[in-house]
Amino acid sequence: MTKYSARSVLTGMLAILWLTGCAGPTVDELRAPVPEPLVATANVPGYYSLIRFWGDDASAITPAVIKTTSAQFIAAAKIDPGIDPLDRKFLSVSGGGSNGAFGAGLLVGWTASGTRPQFDIVTGISTGSLIAPFAFLGPAYDGSLREAYTEVTGKDLYKKKGILSIVGSDSIADNTPLRRLVEKYVTDQLLADVAREHGKGRRLLVGTTNIDAERPVIWDMGAIASSGKPGRKQLFRDILVASASIPGMFPPIRLNVVADGKRYDELHVDGGTSNQAFLFPSNFSPKNVDKQLGAKRKRTLYIIRNGKVTPEWSAVKPRLASIAGKSISSLIKTQGIGDLYRMYANARRDGIAFNAIWVPASFNMKEKEPFDQAYMRTLFNLGYEMGKGGIPWSQLPPS
Repeated sequence: MTKYSARSVLTGMLAILWLTGCAGPTVDELRAPVPEPLVATANVPGYYSLIRFWGDDASAITPAVIKTTSAQFIAAAKIDPGIDPLDRKFLSVSGGGSNGAFGAGLLVGWTASGTRPQFDIVTGISTGSLIAPFAFLGPAYDGSLREAYTEVTGKDLYKKKGILSIVGSDSIADNTPLRRLVEKYVTDQLLADVAREHGKGRRLLVGTTNIDAERPVIWDMGAIASSGKPGRKQLFRDILVASASIPGMFPPIRLNVVADGKRYDELHVDGGTSNQAFLFPSNFSPKNVDKQLGAKRKRTLYIIRNGKVTPEWSAVKPRLASIAGKSISSLIKTQGIGDLYRMYANARRDGIAFNAIWVPASFNMKEKEPFDQAYMRTLFNLGYEMGKGGIPWSQLPPS
């Protein structure tokens, strides 16, 4: 999240707190939230295979799920000589708002270098969730990735609401432009391509936050794409929009679910509310997978942190919005650094080679407005040149 989006969220939250004293329906009158005892058993109607699991609990990743995925991967390896079932590569793309242009440029530049691998698992949070499908499908989608991060502006992502429209509202901005942008790129062809790769045992995972439960949710986008369900394209789109829906700025995405034979709804927001980046829940160890399958694998993790990890000085005005906005930005940065340390610790534990990259401290351009096109193009080009010239991966988290 940039300082502008942080400030926008804060302004909206203050306005909502001030104005919601006006009469209006309560949350319970507007919703049918899942009762707390049923939260763990709620499912999207019609999807009885594993399409999601808690991001903080790996209990749903059973031996049967692992064996099915491994069988798919081994079968694909027999057909495609470029697939090595004993050499797995993972990519995690973080949140970061308009700074996602850095990760997009890095991937396109990586392609130009001729060294970009095919990733067996790709995960994405927030802006990273919008990058993840393109990264998962490879260089054939680089043109879409470039366009999405160099040709858009703020008006392509949100529409500000008037102050009176915020009364009783769930956000300060209308996300209709973001929905249209996601609809443009999530086509029947993209869905078919994701389903095809899922059938090979590769996985595309996107994180949202169930705001009622205050827990991260990981969605298996390939399982959704290959489900054959009539509403799979809309669900795929809704999850991407939810993952990028900054609380307060964008409305949460309401998903209909079933629990104990009754219909309820869940509210999902920006995955960055829970984590800025992820690979597996911390209580999942690939070492146990090797034991189950009787084969030791080489694993390499690449993390693209769409943001800086160094302190950034700026003169803060002695005003509530300015102070709180800078504080939120600092909190998000600290959370992102903490996620890198967590992922590094898990990688060390599991024998996974750790590689991370972030926006260099030397990049000093400031945005004039949220999702400033000139800013995003410059950052994309920086990422592109770094990717093309040989990415200076760090094998350690930020010091």
